[in-house]
Amino acid sequence: MAVKIRLARGGAKKRPFYRIVAADSRYSRDGRFLERLGHYNPLLPDDHPERIVMNEERIKHYIGHGAQVSDRMARFLDKAGILPGATRHRGTGKRADEIAAKKAKAEAEAAAA
Repeated sequence: MAVKIRLARGGAKKRPFYRIVAADSRYSRDGRFLERLGHYNPLLPDDHPERIVMNEERIKHYIGHGAQVSDRMARFLDKAGILPGATRHRGTGKRADEIAAKKAKAEAEAAAA
């Protein structure tokens, strides 16, 4: 069973609210899940403490047992310091090439220093 840590959408039309869940990758986005790990309310300001609430202990448990994280969850976990360096950049276009070149240049400078 491939477990993913991802967002499940809830809330009303034009008023999104997301649950952070651990779910089998074959389950639908908003369907069945194994465990609820927190929630995310994008309507709150960035600095509000209730915008993203996560159960860090359980998230670390699932990651330790091989769970994969979605792109958005990787950003949240990177920002929270739970999974440093996990932020991924999607895409294969020109912008993705620029990001990859910038990252390679920064790594080369860090290695030279």
